[in-house]
Amino acid sequence: MTLRAIIVDDDASARERLHTLLEPFEHVSILRECNGGRSAVAALRSERYDLVFLDVEMPDLDGFGVIMEVGAAHMPAIIFTSAYSEYAVRAFEAYALDYLLKPFDAARLAAAIGRVNVHGADPRVSGLLTHLQERLWDKHPQSIAIKAGDEYVVTPLAEVDWIEADGNYVKVWVNKRARLMTKTLMTLEREVLDPEMFVRVHRSAIVNTNRIASVEASHHGDMTLVLRDGSHVPCSRRYRERLEGRIYFSS
Repeated sequence: MTLRAIIVDDDASARERLHTLLEPFEHVSILRECNGGRSAVAALRSERYDLVFLDVEMPDLDGFGVIMEVGAAHMPAIIFTSAYSEYAVRAFEAYALDYLLKPFDAARLAAAIGRVNVHGADPRVSGLLTHLQERLWDKHPQSIAIKAGDEYVVTPLAEVDWIEADGNYVKVWVNKRARLMTKTLMTLEREVLDPEMFVRVHRSAIVNTNRIASVEASHHGDMTLVLRDGSHVPCSRRYRERLEGRIYFSS
């Protein structure tokens, strides 16, 4: 059986090295390479693959973010390629998932490929995501410090109205004033923001639910959130269920 594979890594040299190491494996066919999480999501949604070599740390959307966006049930078999922190490696081991800790060699790659199971979605992936989220969401900061020139401006998160993706950065909006922060939206969602306060409503927007004043519905399932400062933030149909899980809409 030929395994239809995709390589996802923002490091070109890492993709090239993995491609070279895979050459002896005639039953593994590399159909595509992606240099970031966002392009990987698009590829995984548009074509069927049996196997994905998935980097964990990427600036636009990390490996866990890719799984969240695509959905664990719709992911092919995953071999993580990672230089990630020790606690994450322990998490991989706890859920018996395959990972290649960089730098890895041909023997380690062969062992990982030999353990690949392509028969349906792996429920362990969902378990791993839940585990990591619980670890990361255990404690949440009360404020964020955003660099502005030679100083850091400290802003209580409770005062943040919404956060907007801006490439590999985000704009943090407070009273219609934006400050640029060198983090991705997914990183803030996964590592910083309290999910009891903040909710993703669009691929490029997270809102503070305490700052929502009203909701305007459209005929296509999308909505517009009107915040207390007068800002309008789109809520796409895809993320509507998350919002409805936080706000009760009466009939």
